[in-house]
Amino acid sequence: MKSFAVLIALSLSLGAASAHASPELAAKSKCMTCHDVAKKKMGPTFTDISAKYKGQPGAEAMLADSMLKGVKGKWGKIPMPPQKIPPADAQALSKWILTL
Repeated sequence: MKSFAVLIALSLSLGAASAHASPELAAKSKCMTCHDVAKKKMGPTFTDISAKYKGQPGAEAMLADSMLKGVKGKWGKIPMPPQKIPPADAQALSKWILTL
C-alpha cells in the first residue's frame, strides 16, 4: 500500500512538471514556428487562442484534437495541418494554452 501511495505521488509530480514545461514542449513540438505567446506570426498567438476558448466546456479536448487533426477556417485563410506529436503532448499543450 505504501508503494502504491509513492507511485501516485510520483505520477502527480510528473504531471505537474510537464504542465510547467509547456513553453519548452511548444518549442520542441515546433509550435513556435507559426505561433508565439504574445506576438502574431503565421498563426494566432497562444494568448488569443486562450482568450477565445477559455472557460468553454470541452475546450481542452477540442484544442488537442485541432492540433492532431489540423484546422481550417477558424483563424483566417491559412490552415493548420495536422501536427505529428503524441496525443499526450497535444493534451499538455492545450492545458498550458488555456492557462494564458
